[in-house]
Amino acid sequence: MDQKILSLAAEKTADGLQEFLQTVKEDDLTDLLQNQAVKGKAAGALLKAIFKGLPCSEEAGALKRLKIYSCCIQLLESGDLQKEVASEIIGLLMLEVHRFPGQLLVELANEFVSAINEGKLTNGKSLELLPIILTALGTKKENLTFGKGELSGEECKKQLINALCSGRWDHQYVIRLTSMFKAVPLTAEEVEFVVEKVFKVFSKLNLQEIPPLVYQLLVLSSKGSRKRVLGGIIAFFNKLDQQHNEEKSDDEYLDLVTVPLDELRHVEGTIILHIVFAIKLDFELGRELLKHLKAAQQGDFSSICPFSIALLLSVTRIQRFEEQVFDFLKSSVIKSFKDLQLLQGSKYIQNLFPHGYCISTMILEVVNNSVHSWDHVTQGLVEFGFLLMDSYGPKRIPDGKTAETSSGLSRMPNQHACKLGADILLETFKIHEMIRQEILEQVLNRVVTRASSPISHFLDLLSDIIKYSPLVLQSCSSKVIETFDYLSFLPVQTVQGLLKAVQPLLKVSMSIRDSLILVLRKAMFASQLDARKSAVAGFLLLLKNFKVLGSLSSSQCSQSIGVSQVHVDIHSRYNSVANETFCLEIMDSLKRCLGQQADVRLMLYEGFYDVLRRNSQLANSVMQTLLSQLKQFYEPEPDVLPPLKLEACILTQGDQVSLQEPLDYLLCCIQHCLAWYKSRVVPLQQEEEEEEEGFYQYLDDMLESITNRMIKSELEDFELDKSADFSQSTGIGIKNNICASLVMGICEVLIEYNFFISNFSKTKFETILSLFMCYKKLSDILNEKSGKGKTKMASRTTDSFLSMKFVSDLLTALFRDSTQSHEESLSVLRSSNEFMRYAVNVALQKVQQLKETGHVSGPDGQNPEKVFQNLCDITRVLLWRYTSIPTSVEELGKKEKGKNISLLCLEGIQKILSAVQQFYQPKCHQFLKALDATDEEEEEEVSVSQRAAFQIRQFQRSLLNLLSSQEEDFKSKEALLLATVLTSLSKLLKPISAEFVQMLTWTSKICAENSCEDASFCKGMLSLLFNLHVSYKSPVSLLRDLSQDIHGHLGDIDEDVEVEKTNNFALVNLKTAAPTVCKRPLLRQP
Repeated sequence: MDQKILSLAAEKTADGLQEFLQTVKEDDLTDLLQNQAVKGKAAGALLKAIFKGLPCSEEAGALKRLKIYSCCIQLLESGDLQKEVASEIIGLLMLEVHRFPGQLLVELANEFVSAINEGKLTNGKSLELLPIILTALGTKKENLTFGKGELSGEECKKQLINALCSGRWDHQYVIRLTSMFKAVPLTAEEVEFVVEKVFKVFSKLNLQEIPPLVYQLLVLSSKGSRKRVLGGIIAFFNKLDQQHNEEKSDDEYLDLVTVPLDELRHVEGTIILHIVFAIKLDFELGRELLKHLKAAQQGDFSSICPFSIALLLSVTRIQRFEEQVFDFLKSSVIKSFKDLQLLQGSKYIQNLFPHGYCISTMILEVVNNSVHSWDHVTQGLVEFGFLLMDSYGPKRIPDGKTAETSSGLSRMPNQHACKLGADILLETFKIHEMIRQEILEQVLNRVVTRASSPISHFLDLLSDIIKYSPLVLQSCSSKVIETFDYLSFLPVQTVQGLLKAVQPLLKVSMSIRDSLILVLRKAMFASQLDARKSAVAGFLLLLKNFKVLGSLSSSQCSQSIGVSQVHVDIHSRYNSVANETFCLEIMDSLKRCLGQQADVRLMLYEGFYDVLRRNSQLANSVMQTLLSQLKQFYEPEPDVLPPLKLEACILTQGDQVSLQEPLDYLLCCIQHCLAWYKSRVVPLQQEEEEEEEGFYQYLDDMLESITNRMIKSELEDFELDKSADFSQSTGIGIKNNICASLVMGICEVLIEYNFFISNFSKTKFETILSLFMCYKKLSDILNEKSGKGKTKMASRTTDSFLSMKFVSDLLTALFRDSTQSHEESLSVLRSSNEFMRYAVNVALQKVQQLKETGHVSGPDGQNPEKVFQNLCDITRVLLWRYTSIPTSVEELGKKEKGKNISLLCLEGIQKILSAVQQFYQPKCHQFLKALDATDEEEEEEVSVSQRAAFQIRQFQRSLLNLLSSQEEDFKSKEALLLATVLTSLSKLLKPISAEFVQMLTWTSKICAENSCEDASFCKGMLSLLFNLHVSYKSPVSLLRDLSQDIHGHLGDIDEDVEVEKTNNFALVNLKTAAPTVCKRPLLRQP
């Protein structure tokens, strides 16, 4: 029969074939086709002939065609056909579909839908035919019977797709079914049906089946529902990540983790690549991704997750979206940190938004995930890390200072963002070997090219990178050596930071060390002053970090920089003997600096103390160098006054007068080195019976002689009496100013020296007071001559030579020492209010210097731990002095002019509280504990809030006493300082604590019941009230009450409107209402 059909089909007309096929039964025809197809004998030709003889224009022919189609579909699903035969049959079926009447297309499509939903498909080969059927059906314009009604072809197609998506899909055909729809013209609603169905079966698939399915979904998204496709993919992987984290954190079920981590990360990486590729082909998909995530940024945070962040970072490789994506990520980071800051500061906001999101944690999780071959994410991470550091790093403010804070501080959102950038780069550096060179180069390039801007954050990052593994960085030594060539052109501060960062490399790389030495030696004789200062800074750093055999250990010398060597000491190739030779060579180089400008010498003097502490075996060399230098300016004859040759310290070239030798710094250096040497080295020598008097005894005798003769000297001996010229416009005036500055500095150095050797001797304290009187006389003359009040004095005390440790010890002795054997000698110093006022003033200046620069001058001034300890000690003394002798009591017995000492103490407390919260936020509990003199060890469970509340109560009492005083006795400045102190302490209270509620209640009562016409105090208290209020509950009612009071006192803008006066807050009165509005204290956030 097959031959006859084929021969009839070969004729020019189809009449004979049609007549013959009309006589053949359907079953016979299907059996024939089935046999031929299975045998693979000309099945395609036979099927083509049958279609030729069964035209769809006749109903009988169309029905037989339908039967043939059903037979072919069963054949394809049986799997009995050869691959070539099956492909040929499918091709012919596809070509003939459009000839079917619409009604038969509906029946054929229904067969497919039923087979799919009932799971009757065997291999899914026939599914290639379904999109052609649905497409053909959609073109039919006539009404077709569908179910119990009639629908157009397009409506029928929609119903069929709906039915298909409503049924059950076998998971092995999900990908084919999804792929099938990309060949069907779909409306937006139909695309949504399909996408929703696919996402419902996502969780039922094996993880390895997800990437091809996502690929098909992305292709399908070109027809619509891009946002839903992207959102669904992100939500799915976010949920998977959360499940994995929960399983991982539960040790009990650790062995039952459903998805291996490696497999999950590799699948996520593949998905990200698919999406990026799809965005390259369809930019609209990229725009939808950004829209979706921007919407999530405003509320639904679930879409912002490690997976979506990794996806965005990969999208940055597409130039069109690079800037948009980085802008979005930057804004997300800064918004996250701002939200976190608000949440931490307000219980009210925590109740409104109990669940925030921490994008920094997510980004760092992406860094960790990128180890799983996410190369497409790595470059985006590096660029984003540098972008954060560039955008949110410290900035230089107009007065030339740097608006930045050092490590371990309470940070603002910008500082957190900058730190996040550094963390991203550091962690990426650790994980990805291929990217290390690029990160290091970019950091070093920024250090060199942005020297005029603050770059401490890049230096910190460089230090962390090198500390991580100095041996790894030996492969990048050429870049480091290249950077050294620019040292002569960089600011000294940058050079110090850079060399401190790279010094672990100097321990493991001879080539880097030798290159640095060459560069520093050249710089030592460069024409630029900064280059020579950089050379000194570099050499000093080397001396501090190449330890000589026999030097005290790091724990003995407490040198903070020694800590950074913990990671690298085990790699050191250089023994201590070699280090000694190396250090002595450097000392020889540094001695040549003593013939250079004052600034260079000053750097040397400031650095020698740390060198001595780190390398005590260099003491002899260092002290001999200092001694020989001092001898040039010392008058050896015991009767010669003054004892120092100040003229030799000043260089006069024509009309130009300048300082040649900073003699005050030289003496200061000698005094500190000598004190340290006698306290640390000499006792060890005595234990080993190796006592040597030598240089230190000689220096002691010189300082003693200088002290005695300085006391005997009059200002006329220095040619600095009241008749001297101190104008800045003449050579003589400039010279006299320099001399006066030197004498004042020398007096301060000698005050500290004599205090530490005094052993509470009355004679020594009288000496100290005499030195102070010399200092004060000069200070008064300079103040008088300057014609600007205290400008000159302020300048002097800003750079006081008194060390912070000495200021702490001095204040403790003056105000707290009750030892009976000390009483007589201390009475000498206590008898001078001017001296006590001076001591407190210097403490204030030291704290101010800390707030402005992050460190203080003098020994241990850059050691955060020592500075913090000194702050605790100073605060404890100032607090005792202020609370024991209130300003009102001091005023009664005051006979001299000058600031009230108790008021100065309060000002010091206020400044220190501000500095501690700025620089030592994590140590606030330790700080408060140090202030509590009654604290016992068993009370360690006392909370920060309780300790802060104890201090708050003391200042509350002081403020109440002040407010209850007579109006003429009200001290405006003290009241404002108390309000500021209370504000600082209140920030240490937790909003959920009982102490916080008590503080809020007390502040409300003060503002409501106490009337005061001092505008500054009023603003301070109302700001405190509002900040406390908004941290605890909604501020709406408070704003209403305040507004009513202000409105009542100021009146309405419409003069005809009569305003009812309220009295919710007595602090708001006619004099304070307007300033309260103008300064807007209530709009400031805590």
